[in-house]
Amino acid sequence: MGIQIVRFEKEGKDQWGVVSGEKILVLNGSYSTLAGFLEEGAEEARNIKQQGKAESILINEVKILSPVTKPARIVCQGANYSSHRAEAGLEAARPPFNMIFSKSDSSLCGAYSDIVRPKQVQLLDYEIELGLVIGTDISEAAQVTDENLHKYVAGLVIVNDVSARDIQLPQGQWLKGKSYRTFGPTGPYFYLLDEEEIPLIHDLEVNLWVNNELRQSANTSQLLYKPAETLTELSEIMDLSKGDLIITGTTGGVALNLSTEVMGKVSSLAVPGQEKLDLLVENQRTSEKYLRDGDIIRCTIKSLDGRIDLGEQVNKVVPSQVLLNT
Repeated sequence: MGIQIVRFEKEGKDQWGVVSGEKILVLNGSYSTLAGFLEEGAEEARNIKQQGKAESILINEVKILSPVTKPARIVCQGANYSSHRAEAGLEAARPPFNMIFSKSDSSLCGAYSDIVRPKQVQLLDYEIELGLVIGTDISEAAQVTDENLHKYVAGLVIVNDVSARDIQLPQGQWLKGKSYRTFGPTGPYFYLLDEEEIPLIHDLEVNLWVNNELRQSANTSQLLYKPAETLTELSEIMDLSKGDLIITGTTGGVALNLSTEVMGKVSSLAVPGQEKLDLLVENQRTSEKYLRDGDIIRCTIKSLDGRIDLGEQVNKVVPSQVLLNT
């Protein structure tokens, strides 16, 4: 069985540990990055899990940090569930290409950190996603299959791909609209997979609530482009390193809901930027789903049998005190 790993801060020091009920079994090793943990700490974590012997600390006595650390590539899949494609004004069927973009690693924050809304952002949205943590360096084309996926994916995390829609769509700035600091709550746990658990990646329940209202609910079996084929494609394009993060796309239920006509206009290079922004804001004006200051977002990803549980992520939206140049 896999292991719930947590990265935490206590008395100004970052540490790693194995989750055991309400306690953390603290690892002796000091690892500054997730890659370092994977290289040197994973075996220690497995031994501690098996033996149950280590210094322990209550989990509610520490600050939980993102288990994914900087520097890291964050590679994102877009519109990878039919339900999300339909509500975004796209054809619901699997498209002929895998939509790939990136997100800055400076967006990473903890599972209980505040999400800071920039003052200019009116259409702040949420996107729960399953995150795949790369377990080996990839520097050439690889044929990744379900049978050898365990060689490439070390474990799993929850990621909320927070998105400023009024930056992302009218400006065509996916990186910018998704990369503000705190726009990437990750964790609380890094679930270190056992090889035999790899097939469960395709059968995880994904749920997100805003103020206790269930907004998103799906199963990873519904992913249009699966992890193995995505990693095969990415390996043909770019290098990936141990500890990098692939986020696999979000399901339906986000705040954004556009007709095909409106999506076409706000995505068109022929329409002036301010006109696109005005059209999008006016079209979405009556929606009650966009995040507001004070909202609480809660996320879980787990298998139905409870064997894999990535923990519960809880974040509050707060306003920025700084006016940013968008």
